[in-house]
This record gives sequence, structure tokens and C-alpha cells, in this order.
Amino acid sequence: MRDFAALFTALDASTATGDKLAALKAYFARAEAADAAWATYYLCGGKPRQVVPTAVLRKLACRLAGIEDWLFEACYQAAGDLAETIAQVLPPGEVGHDLPLARWVEDRLLPLRQKTPDEQATLIARWWAELDAPGRFLLTKLIGGGFRVGVSKLLVQRALAEGAGLAAAVVAERMMGYTDARRSPTAEAWRSLVRPASTAAVPPLGPDGLPLDSRDPDAAVLPRLDGQPYPFFLAHPMDLPLAAMTERLGPCGSWQVEWKFDGIRAQVVRRGADAWIWSRGEELVTERFPEVRALAGRLPDGTVLDGELLVLEPGPTLRPAPFAQLQRRIGRKLLGKRILAEVPVDFIAYDLLELGGRDLRSLPLHERRDALERLAGEALVRVSERVSAEDWATLDLLRQQARERRVEGFMLKHRESVYGMGRRRDPGSGGWLKWKLAPMTVDAVLIYAQAGHGRRASLYTDYTFAVWNRPPHDAAEAQRALQAPAAAATPPAGAATGETPLTLVPVAKAYSGLTDAEIARVDAVIRRTTREKFGPVRSVQPTLMFELGFEGINHSPRHRSGVALRFPRMLRIREDKPLHEADVLDNLLRLIG
Repeated sequence: MRDFAALFTALDASTATGDKLAALKAYFARAEAADAAWATYYLCGGKPRQVVPTAVLRKLACRLAGIEDWLFEACYQAAGDLAETIAQVLPPGEVGHDLPLARWVEDRLLPLRQKTPDEQATLIARWWAELDAPGRFLLTKLIGGGFRVGVSKLLVQRALAEGAGLAAAVVAERMMGYTDARRSPTAEAWRSLVRPASTAAVPPLGPDGLPLDSRDPDAAVLPRLDGQPYPFFLAHPMDLPLAAMTERLGPCGSWQVEWKFDGIRAQVVRRGADAWIWSRGEELVTERFPEVRALAGRLPDGTVLDGELLVLEPGPTLRPAPFAQLQRRIGRKLLGKRILAEVPVDFIAYDLLELGGRDLRSLPLHERRDALERLAGEALVRVSERVSAEDWATLDLLRQQARERRVEGFMLKHRESVYGMGRRRDPGSGGWLKWKLAPMTVDAVLIYAQAGHGRRASLYTDYTFAVWNRPPHDAAEAQRALQAPAAAATPPAGAATGETPLTLVPVAKAYSGLTDAEIARVDAVIRRTTREKFGPVRSVQPTLMFELGFEGINHSPRHRSGVALRFPRMLRIREDKPLHEADVLDNLLRLIG
């Protein structure tokens, strides 16, 4: 555990990629396979279920430290991280014999779920006493299910690959499904990740790190684990101006153009007599979508499709229902007949990665697409629509219909492109691009703020924004509502009898989009204009307005405003606009299709 805690500290202490890579390689070079298996799992995003509620950990830490909860809360607000707060407030213990990471997880943490609350508290108190502050910090993270560290999965794969003398693409492919919560990492599984290439069950690789056997009709079928998906190929945002697209991308006829759906990216795998559905986050979601699993049953053995899980509106066209409908299915583990009938999920295929057990990813896209359409006709699978136009300008006019169709814009995929791994930097013939519409926007007023976490614990970075419930009559009425909300119940002179009092209605929370300098400036305003404190949250005198961007909007009975914005973020501070000109709730309601 101490060795893994030291690695965590080293990764957190530097922002330099070289330093992180060196720390990872050094750790994996000396770690036992069982420990390296769990370290890889956590570092690559594996998230086992929370063992003990954080409220229990907090109460136990207060008791052991002999402090009141209010003092712990003050420390937490200063530190910005629960595990760090606990590690620092606990009294020094007698550091005992250090167990390997695998023993900590398998012999101690996982069995903790079956213990009573009193037994859990006794064991955790004993374990905290065995560790130094970094060890306690890490242990609390693992117990509470909140382990995160500033290192990407790609960097971990690169460290493993360089240490084993492999191509990073080989490790990335072997790792697909490694962090699925239903599988516990083992020493054997980790050794399979880094086994020598000479014994690897993969064909020779090309410059893209992809198998070269796809075009050879006599090549051996690529053996793969049952249900194992392929690494997803991702698209870059398209930021070229329309006038430069022909020069940079060539004629639009060289690209396969599809509508960009807002659903769940997934791969459907059919091998043997079974089928699997994997999300882009490498989560096995087969049981959540039985109708798609039934669809997969019509596919021939050794087939892998890449596509999107969507709820579609009835009709001949591929018109997705609002994303909120899909959300009704995402979080459900138990699916009754009613929800299956009300929110049926479909799968829209847009690529064929494997057929007859043969890896097709090195074939050009147009060949894979032709094969997909032939297969879809036989297996009754829905396939994404291909959009064609004479030139980029005409295509751009079609793109303006995206919101009417409840899609985000276009996907641009070069007809000669192979199916790669991750995102490719080249926007030319080898890449995929997403040509989305500009986000919808709203001008909203900052009314609440909360401090961030970790390095931003000392700054107010998480904001709540509001719009007017109705248009203000003038700046004076808005000013009265802003200065003393209760006074808004008194209509201005000349207002209609019984008119709704003017007030601000919360519509969104956002924490991204500002520079460090802007955050510091807003933080100073928040501290200067605080009205009330509610634990970590501050109510502020409205003085700042922001332009927020968002990807979608839906009705939401859970929110006071009745609306929910999808992916809101701050685009700019509207210092050029007075607060009484902030948006009105009706403007947002009209955006809902």
C-alpha cells in the first residue's frame, strides 16, 4: 500500500507528462503482478462499489481525532478533499507492517461490505493507525469509492507498453474491458496485458497500430476473448471555417457524412451463442438493454458493430427522442414491463469492426460500410443515414436542420479512413471529425457559489445561475428585486393588478469555461457580495451575468424552473450587458422541441 501511495503522491505532485510516465514505469517495474493488476485497474478508471458511506468515515474520524463536526467541516472546506481532511486530523499512529496492495483490497476492503457498521468502524480505525498520512489518504479514497488521480488511461497504457517493449496500441486493445466492475483484476490478467509480442494472439501491426491481416482473405481469424470489444475510435471537434474546408479537407464527396446522434456510444459483440453490449466507458451494459441484446441475436457469429444506443420516436425516419427519455433507462438495473414499453431503446449501427471473427478495422471505411449495409439488410439492423451534398456550403445548410432533427450536427469520416484507436490529431484523410452546431446560449445571473475541490479548494468555482421569471418592466424594477427579493412582491407603479412578482429562478449549475484569472476575479466578487452562507454554499448579491452554452434542454419536474440544461458551461462574463437584460424563463421553454 505504501508503494502505491508513493506513486499516487508522485503523480499528483507534477503536471509534467515525462515525470508521470517515469513514476509509472518505475512502479510497474518493481511491483508484484497482483499489485500491478489492482494499480492498473484504479489508475485506468476502475471504480468498485463504495465500501463504507462517507458520512460513516467522517463521523469515525471526528471521534478518533476528538473534534466536533463543525471543526471537521471547517477543515474540510479548507482542504477541499474528504480523504485529505481525514488523513490530517487523525492522531499519529504506530505505523505497522505494510501489506501489498492486492492483500489490502482482496483481504480487507472487499470483505468489509459484509461487516456490520460497528465492525467496519473497528477495522477502519485499526487500519488508519497502521498507515502514515499518505497511506491513510489513499485508503480512505479506496474505501469511499472516490479514487481519482491526474493521469490518463493512455499514459498508463504507454507506461505498460514501454516497460514491456510493446506497441501502445497492443496494450490498449488487450485492456478493453479490464476495468469493468464485474471483473476483479488478477495477476494472470495483468501478465496477459504485458506478455511478449511473440506470444501475443494478435497479427502484425501497421503504422496505425492496427492489424494488417484485414485485406488478406487467407489470413487466420483473429482470436479474441468472448465478449471483448475493440478500442473506440473517437472524433475531433471540427473548428475549420467553411471557406477553408475545401482546401484543408478536399471535396465533401471524399467524406462519409452522417448525422451526429446524442445517445450512448456502444459496441454490440456477438460471439458464439451469446452477445454483449459495451459502452464507450468500457462498461458492460448488456442487461440494461434486453431489446438490443435480442437484436444482437440475429447477427452471425463473430460480429462486432459500432454505433449508438438511442430512444427513437415512432415513424420511418431516424428521429431521436429527447435525451431525457434515454436517461430514464441509463440508471435502472431492474427493468419492468412498463419502462421497457414506454422507453424502448434501439441501436443504430454505423460501422462494422468484425465479421466472421475477422478484424476489419484496417479496411477503408467505404468497404466496411458496404459490408455493414449488406449485413444490416440480412439481420434487420438499423444503419445510420448517409447525407450527401454537392459542396461544403450546401452541406452546411443541411447541418442547420440538426436541432429540428434532435441531433447535434454532422460526423465527417473520410471514406479511406481505417478504424483507429482513440483520437487522431490529423484532421485530414485519416481522421474523423464532429461538425456540431454552435451551442445554444442563455444570459444568466450568478446567485450561488461553492468552493471547488483539491487545488481549487480555496476558490469559489462552482456556480448556480438564474434567469428572470418574467421580463422586468425596467431597470428600476429589476434593481429592487436584486437588492431585496422580498420587495419584488410590491409591483412597480402602473403594473397590472395581480402581476407575478419579479424574481430570479435558478436554471443551471456550471463550473467550467473560465480562465484562472477570471476565476480569481469572480472569487473576489463572491467574497465581497456574500449575503448568506449555507454550509459550503454562499448566496451572493447578484452583480455578475454570464453567457452560458449548453447542448440541449428538456422539461424537468425535478427542478424549480421546470427545465434542465445539458452540459452547461460558461462562455464569457457579460460585462457589456445590464442585469435587467438577462434572459427570461419563457425564452428557455421555447427552445424545447
